[in-house]
Amino acid sequence: MVRFTVLASGSKGNSTIVSGGRTRILIDAGLSCRELFRRMKLAGEEPESLNAILITHEHSDHVGGLSVTARKLGIPVYFTEATHRAWMRWLTPRRQMTYAQWMEQVRRQAAERQAEPVGDEGEPDPPEAEECAVVPEAAAVAEAELDASKPPSRKQDPTWLPAVEYFAAGEPFRIGDIDLSPFTTPHDAADPVGFVLEAEGVRIGYATDLGYVPPNVKAQLQGLDLLLLEANHDLELLRDGPYPWAVKQRVLSRVGHLSNDATAEFLERDYDGQSAYVILAHLSENNNLPELARVAAERALQGRASLLANRLLLASQHEPLFPIVF
Repeated sequence: MVRFTVLASGSKGNSTIVSGGRTRILIDAGLSCRELFRRMKLAGEEPESLNAILITHEHSDHVGGLSVTARKLGIPVYFTEATHRAWMRWLTPRRQMTYAQWMEQVRRQAAERQAEPVGDEGEPDPPEAEECAVVPEAAAVAEAELDASKPPSRKQDPTWLPAVEYFAAGEPFRIGDIDLSPFTTPHDAADPVGFVLEAEGVRIGYATDLGYVPPNVKAQLQGLDLLLLEANHDLELLRDGPYPWAVKQRVLSRVGHLSNDATAEFLERDYDGQSAYVILAHLSENNNLPELARVAAERALQGRASLLANRLLLASQHEPLFPIVF
C-alpha cells in the first residue's frame, strides 16, 4: 500500500508524508515538531513510524522544525550537500565586520604582539618541576580556556542531527522501499530539488517552489499516478497585494514561485493527463484564492477530471489533506 498525506502546504510551513511498503518518509519539516506530530495524528499517521526526513531546500517554511523533529525521532535527514551547508549557515549566522572594524582588530592584535615579553636566548630553561607547576589561579584559568575550546554539546549545537545523508539532483537513490529521483528546480535557494517517488509501482511527482517549469521538470512530471504542483499566486492579486515591490519581483522571477496561470499552462500544454490525482500546493494566503487556483486548473484540464483520473485537490496551510491511498 502506498499512502500520500499533505500535512501542510504554504508560506507558513510545508510537510508531506509518503509511505510505501515498510518505509515512511517526511518530505520537509516546515512546521514545529509539536504541530507536525499533532497533524500526523489527525491524519492517522504515527510519528514514531517515520524512517527519514527528506529536504527540498533550506528556506524556513521547509526546515523550521527540522532539528527538533529529527532529534526527537532519531532519524536521518537527506539533503543535497549545498542545501545542508546553507541550512547550517542559516542556523549559525556569522557576524559581519566593516573595514574600519577589521583595521581596528588588526591594529589591536599587532599591539598585543609587540607588548609580549621576549626572553633572552641564552637564559637556561627552568627546571622541569617549575615548568610543570601550576598555581591554583592559573589552573582555573587554564581549565576555563580548555572548556571554551571544546566543541559545543549536542544540545548547544543547533545544527546537530542524528545522521545526515547526501544525494544529488539527477542521481536516483533509495530509502527503504521507496525509490527517489531528485531533479533540479528553479528557485532562489542553494540547490533546490523536486522528486519523483516510486513504491509498489505507484509514481508520485512532487514539485513546489519553482519560478517556471523548465524542460527537465516537464520531463520528470510524466507517467505519474499523483502529481503535486505549486500554484502559488494570482498575478493580479500579487501585483495589487501588500508585499513590497522587491518581494513581488522575487516571487514573479524565474527563481520565484509558479502563478496560477503558469501552472495552468503546464497542465494544458505539457501534462500527459495520466495522474489519478492532481494536487495544487503552496497557495499564498495573501496573493491567491483557492477558487482562483481551482478554476484556472480546471479550465486547463478541459474536462479530463473524473473519479478515476485527474481528480483536482487543493492542499491547505492550516489542516492536513485527507490521506490518498493506492
